[in-house]
Amino acid sequence: MRRHHLLLVGLLLFLAGLQFRLVESFTLSEKSSHFVAAQVSRSSPAQTEMLQSALGRKVVQPPRWLGLALMSVGSVFALKSLSMRKQAA
Repeated sequence: MRRHHLLLVGLLLFLAGLQFRLVESFTLSEKSSHFVAAQVSRSSPAQTEMLQSALGRKVVQPPRWLGLALMSVGSVFALKSLSMRKQAA
């Protein structure tokens, strides 16, 4: 993996972690809520239909530690990319 790729991945992970720290919950649209319900309950088709009909919009509350973990990993990747030598073109 090249230096600029590692920097990009690090920055994206850091910004995603920052987003998870700043927002308490995400409200999914009806279409994505149905998709999540179908993926979660694949075992029973009858239960999926019942869940989808009762489901309006799903609210996702990510855990608090997820933002810190993503920010930590992203900062390590970004700092590692800055410490790497430039490769000859």
